[in-house]
Amino acid sequence: MRRGGEIRKARRGEREPGLVAQLRRPPGGRDARIMLLAQALDRAGTGLWAAACVLYFTFVIGLDAGQVGILLGASGVAGIAGSPLAGHLADRFPVRSLLIGAHLLRLVALCLLLLVTDFALLLPVVAVTHLGDRAAKTLEMLFATRVAGDRRATYQALSRSSANAGYALGAGLAAIGLAVGTRSAYHVLILANALSFLVAAALVWRTREPRGRGLVTAPADAAPQTAPAAGGPSPWRDRGYLRFVLLDIPMSLDDSILAIGIPLWLVSHTTAPHELVPAFLVVNTVLVVVLQLRVSAKVQGPRRAAGAVALYGLTTLLCCVLLAAATGGGAWAASAALLAAAVLVTAAELMRSVSSWELAVSLAPREARASYLGVAGMAQSVQKSAGPLLLTGAVMAAGPAGWIALGAAVAGLSLVQRRASLRRLDALAAEPAPAGAAAPA
Repeated sequence: MRRGGEIRKARRGEREPGLVAQLRRPPGGRDARIMLLAQALDRAGTGLWAAACVLYFTFVIGLDAGQVGILLGASGVAGIAGSPLAGHLADRFPVRSLLIGAHLLRLVALCLLLLVTDFALLLPVVAVTHLGDRAAKTLEMLFATRVAGDRRATYQALSRSSANAGYALGAGLAAIGLAVGTRSAYHVLILANALSFLVAAALVWRTREPRGRGLVTAPADAAPQTAPAAGGPSPWRDRGYLRFVLLDIPMSLDDSILAIGIPLWLVSHTTAPHELVPAFLVVNTVLVVVLQLRVSAKVQGPRRAAGAVALYGLTTLLCCVLLAAATGGGAWAASAALLAAAVLVTAAELMRSVSSWELAVSLAPREARASYLGVAGMAQSVQKSAGPLLLTGAVMAAGPAGWIALGAAVAGLSLVQRRASLRRLDALAAEPAPAGAAAPA
């Protein structure tokens, strides 16, 4: 009996600490804690602006719906270049300095919105803002994978939990400015977002530069290594890695399904009340904050991450089946189906957030991971630009059958991604590529 009690006590002692405890002592120590705070403040400012930007461009600047669509679409395309540019520069310059520069670039671009009202000038200003956004996100994760080392999955979970909490806080505070509705109120929201960039830059300045340019992650006891040579492996010539990035685009569709697909489907194809739309964001935010750390603890390592890709496909398929079924009942049945779909797409997001970055790191050659991860970051940027068009122009236009086809396609591609990732992991383990050699396909 005593031995059984000792075993149970040991098992309890081995459990992962809670969210608050790990935020106090995250992987990477002091520098990781400062970076998590910087990210939370940054996302709070982003939440302020995201909730107000469309209304600001419409009612304050005076753009029509077509101009707003062009503006946001063009900025999304510009953001695609942010990730590979950040990865390319991170192989040559300190990540800490680059991240401070990205925050300051966004600060200047956002402040210009207070002065610019001409549509032709707004295009480059908003494009630069989105370019800086994507570059900053990639640099934050490059920094994290260096300071957190092998515990990068845990750090990623903490990052997503704090960032989602910050974003929700910002979106909630934006409601105050939107309720006032004056030009000055919108300007206050813009300045608050700009202030978040300034504070984030100041916090990043207090951190120390992680060791090992381009290496991204190294064991704590490893000796310092030099930067890769100029002729090192290029992700643009690595067909196996480009295949992973290409397949990672549909593995990120949960973002568009939650933000655009479910709300528009509710409004246009179901009898559910429109007041239900804000509940989808609430469900998503709460579940991510509460569950992300637990999910990451169960998906440690690249092979489990590859398994999570298959679960992503299955969960997305179930979500799409529920969306297709939401059109066949009354208001209560439709509401239940849509809320269940929001839960499932959040589960898919939890899987994706763990698997995508872990595989992006593990499938890249060690000596050039920064540039490889910059290319991997393009997948989400492309999805943010193409995903809304896919959903509105093809999936929803085809009705319930469109959702079934989308879910089946994502599920099938997830199995392809899983198999290709496992094969590449086996190849990398069997024959580690020497510095400067091409990575296995």
